[in-house]
Amino acid sequence: MASIGYTMMCEQTPPRQLVEDVVAAERAGFDYAVISDHYFPWLEEMGHSPYAWSVLGAAAYATESIPLMTYVTCPTMRYHPAVVAQKAATIGALSGGRFTLGLGAGENLNEHVIGRGWPPVNIRHEMFGEAIEIIQALFGGDYVSYRGDHFTVDSAKLYDLPPGEIPMAIAASGPQSVDFAAEYGDALVAVQPDSTLVDRFQTSGGDGKPIYGQLAICYDQDEEAARSRAHRLWRWFPAGWKVLSELPSPVNFAAYADYVRPDDVAAQVPCGPDVRPVVEAVKEFTDASFTHVALVQIGADHQEDFLTWSQKELLPALHSL
Repeated sequence: MASIGYTMMCEQTPPRQLVEDVVAAERAGFDYAVISDHYFPWLEEMGHSPYAWSVLGAAAYATESIPLMTYVTCPTMRYHPAVVAQKAATIGALSGGRFTLGLGAGENLNEHVIGRGWPPVNIRHEMFGEAIEIIQALFGGDYVSYRGDHFTVDSAKLYDLPPGEIPMAIAASGPQSVDFAAEYGDALVAVQPDSTLVDRFQTSGGDGKPIYGQLAICYDQDEEAARSRAHRLWRWFPAGWKVLSELPSPVNFAAYADYVRPDDVAAQVPCGPDVRPVVEAVKEFTDASFTHVALVQIGADHQEDFLTWSQKELLPALHSL
């Protein structure tokens, strides 16, 4: 049986509601919760982007037992890896050891704000590798000094660590990054239910480790209203990672998304009140050996209805997979 997660989608939801929603998701029976970590929304219509780590601190205190996870944080530009390690350790301690640090190589959309430009992918991978080495070393609890090609750490030490270890899940989209995740990570994060990525991860050292996926859906009693909302707020998504990671601002995503039709979004996003398309979409992940699938409900104003529906109909159907 796959674990079904709830997504705190910062790009569409104000901060207080994010905390209220994850408390409700815990009551509804979701197995874990993830949070996005952006500086910008993808589209202006989404309208929000609070600081994920402040929300996580509140969520850790407000919830009781639901595991929490970043999905995902970039530890290379907007945040120095030593600071990411401190933030993760603090959330781990606040939550009583319920936190998993999900890491990724980042998007231009969020990292360009510091004014250093957006490096080519090979440099980003080098930076990502050094960042992970620094974070892992600091999680050990000793003083850490480090001098790499991209990062320097001078006698850093974490004083507040959670009980037990802090798992690190690493996002990957191709063979090189999958091998990287298998070597350095405690889990794999992949957006698409691609069994070839999973097979490579498992044969490269990741066998037996959790595999996290994510699925956007748009619940509404009116299917046409759901399709319209999904297109309005999620039309940026079909481009794929190689495009999404390079565009610098919401206006650029909007320019691309002018060519995305409602049917293009609906082909990837189950819309409406029927649980069956959601079950079928999640099954694509479980058939590809994913152990965890986090759901994204599109639209901040529809979270309460979505959570009620999930508790009564959707989660019982998904937990039977």
